[in-house]
Amino acid sequence: MGLRIINRRPGRGSALFWGALPFLAVLALYLVFSTLRLAENPNDKLLPALSTIADTVGRLAFSFDQRTGQILLWADSAASLSRLGYGLAVSAAIGLVVGIGSGLVPFIRAGLAPSIAVVSLIPPMALLPILFISFGLGELSKVVLIVVGVAPFLVRDLAMRVEAIPAELIIKAQTLGASTWQIVTRLVLPTMLPKLIDALRLSLGPAWLFLISAEAIAAQDGLGYRIFLVRRYLAMDVILPYVAWITLLAFLMDWGLRTLNRRISPWLTRGAA
Repeated sequence: MGLRIINRRPGRGSALFWGALPFLAVLALYLVFSTLRLAENPNDKLLPALSTIADTVGRLAFSFDQRTGQILLWADSAASLSRLGYGLAVSAAIGLVVGIGSGLVPFIRAGLAPSIAVVSLIPPMALLPILFISFGLGELSKVVLIVVGVAPFLVRDLAMRVEAIPAELIIKAQTLGASTWQIVTRLVLPTMLPKLIDALRLSLGPAWLFLISAEAIAAQDGLGYRIFLVRRYLAMDVILPYVAWITLLAFLMDWGLRTLNRRISPWLTRGAA
């Protein structure tokens, strides 16, 4: 009997090939359609030549802007990553504290679970005008939008995972004389940290969406601001590199969180994606 395909594992080289294949296919399609459009109209802006994109990237990443005196790509990246970092950090802290409390303490669960469930169902983008009115057009409103969009998911996810901890473990800890604080710090917290990191990885996509949306509406810098600023000029040679750069940053953040999880809890993450 032949080896079933579900039992086959690609080697390292084969895995790299299959992983790169979709990107190579997209690049090939872009080159084909870009060549066709430029042959018909050399001034076409929808699919600029790779040489045009390379020139624009060089200007954005290595030349000082005459108006601002900054290197735009790095200035925009620093602004966006700062907002995203603050938003995710606050969301993680809220998720960890409220999630553990809600999952472990029945009184907290009874008081907070219904309201957290309701808040998590509100589309965060619908709150954007309210946040701008309440917190102004500065940095705070953008960070709050990320927190509103991400924190309820983290709270609910961690609360359910805390509730899923076998009751026998908590009973044994109490039998050995552990206080509630000791149960939290020595049993629940070490178990939940890897779960929190996994939940943050799943939240990266929505967090970037909220950030880009807020920057597009009210900002003076940032990756989302730059994309929506140049859209009126159909500057795809700027938009495409910025989208690719955002994707790369999100990938590196995901990779960093995954690596961190493997270091702090290798017994839980072995074989995980």
